[in-house]
Parts: sequence; structure tokens; C-alpha cells
Amino acid sequence: MASRSRIGVLLINVGTPEAPRPREVRRYLREFLSDPRVFDAPSPVRWFVLNFMILPFRPQRSAAAYARIWGRDGRSPLLSFSESFTEALARALGDGYDVVLAMRYGSPSIARGLLGLRSRGIDRIVVFPLYPQAASSSTGTSLEEVFRLAALPWNVPALSVVPPFHDHPDLARSFAELGRPVLDALRPDHVLFSFHGLPERHIFRSDDTGLHCLSVQDCCERIVPANRNCYRAQCFMTARAIAGAAGCDPARWSVSFQSRLGRDPWIRPYTDEIVRALPARGVRRLAVFCPAFVADCLETLEEIGIGLREMFLEHGGEELRLVPSLNAHPVWIDAAADLVRGAARGLASVP
Repeated sequence: MASRSRIGVLLINVGTPEAPRPREVRRYLREFLSDPRVFDAPSPVRWFVLNFMILPFRPQRSAAAYARIWGRDGRSPLLSFSESFTEALARALGDGYDVVLAMRYGSPSIARGLLGLRSRGIDRIVVFPLYPQAASSSTGTSLEEVFRLAALPWNVPALSVVPPFHDHPDLARSFAELGRPVLDALRPDHVLFSFHGLPERHIFRSDDTGLHCLSVQDCCERIVPANRNCYRAQCFMTARAIAGAAGCDPARWSVSFQSRLGRDPWIRPYTDEIVRALPARGVRRLAVFCPAFVADCLETLEEIGIGLREMFLEHGGEELRLVPSLNAHPVWIDAAADLVRGAARGLASVP
């Protein structure tokens, strides 16, 4: 099939350091935290905090955390799992698609992905941000970078974007299938759905009305026009779908948010506070899903699978098990292929 009749697929995830060493982690954190969509302080404040409060100290701690999960192949789990997913998706889509992986920060870069597609004569591209729930600090910044780079050449490619897929039924079914062996073996007293956190101000900014998000009781109970772009509301929707698909007892599951940074208020409830309190409520066996991530990474394998497990045991729990992420699960591959084909229908044929 001629290149000009093929459709490119640009997969985007957040990124990873190239090695679990302070130098590489510092380089990654500098790029990540210099992004105003991630750290949305005024530029002088962001520069001062980054260079005098974060980079002198955090790379050493983060490098040690990465070292606890780094693969024997010399690569991060996120990169390995993402590459396996890329290969499986390419097989599922077939010869009409050219699938490439990119990271918003670090390598392989978005610029490299776009350049590779362009060099093969592909000028119709489906952009697939691999974040089930949309946030300015993940989906927003990835799309901003794609649009900026795609507009640089004289001939700008046609782009179509896969929308957030927090409500895709096969997302819930994939997580439920991955969770079922864990739930059957553990028979947990409680199931926790832990999502990556965001500062509360990000949630306020996602509400165009300024009257609903974090202002109305049970504001995330359902999706309405005011919270249609709310990351927190989308997280709750995903959790409800997975809990239903997995047959969780409504009285024995809850939602929390992890990975907060700094002193500003982040969206609640906080995962670490919930986990510390659960043993006092009689919870001895705990299963944890992390449905903000489609590939296992530092936040799942180390933060939850190691750090949170240690915390749970220290406070009287007996066993905590992490449900694996989607990685290259067959149901997830099929769902991702459907999402790509749906977005590709919006691209006009190129003669």
C-alpha cells in the first residue's frame, strides 16, 4: 500500500527518564516541570521553585524510586509496556496504518514521531493521547505540543484526535478482567481506585461556569455541561464503570488521588491518607486499581505497589495488591483500535 494512502497514528504518553540516575532524572524533571500546563505558576516563580526547591533535592529521591522498578533490559517499565502496546496495536490495525510511539517529555519525542511519519510520506495523522481522563497537564499539553510542531512545516498534515476515553465500555471491561484474578485470590475487604492527582485550581479552571466543580455537593456524581471537561468527574465515572464491571460491592470501594506535590490543596481524598486510615476501619486486605494509567509506571509499580503497600502494612493492614495496568491486554488493544478507526474517519482521503 502506498505511503500516501496510509494513516499515521501518533501515540503519546507522558514520558520517562532515560536511566534511574539523578542526572537523567533531573533532565526529565526540568523539562516536565518547566511546562506551564503542569506547573502553572508565573514564570519567575516557576523558575525559582524549580531551580532552588525541586531540582537540588528531588532527582536523588526520584532516581532511587525508579531504580526499584527499572527493567532488567535497561529501560523503564513505562517505555517497555508502551512499546509492546504500540506493536500490538499496529498488528490489530493492519497495513493501512503506521503506528509510532512518542513521549511528551523525554524520548522518543513528539518531534521525532512526527518527523518519522512525514519522512514516510504520511500526511494524515490520528493523534492518540493515552490518558483516559483529560487534563490540561496531560492531554492539553500533549496536544498543544503536537499542534505546534505539526504547524512548522510548509505542508501541515491533517490531524484527527482521539478524545478522552474515560467512558469507553471496553476500558472498564479491560480493567475488570485484569482485576478479577486479584479480587478472586485476595477477597479484599475494600477496593480502592487511585487516580493521579491534580491541584484543585486545575479543576476550578476546567469549569467554564465557575459554579459547579468543587463548589456543589457531589459535583462529580454525574457528568453535566459544567463539568464535562473536569478530570475529577471523569475519574469518578471511570471508577463507577470498573466497579460495576468487576462486581464490586458498592459499600466496599472508593476513589482517591495520589502523587500530590507541594503545599497547595490537591483534589481529595488523598490516597495516602485513605490507606493509613483503612486498617482502623477493619480493612485488612486491600486491592488497588490505578485507572488513570494505561501502562504500568513509577506511579503504579513503585508508588502504589511498593510504597503504599509498605504504608498499609505499617498501619495494621495484612495485604495490599496492585491490579496490573492495561499494558497490552487484548481487550484494551481492541478498544484502542476502535478508537483509532473512529478518529480516522474524520480524515479526508489524500489523493
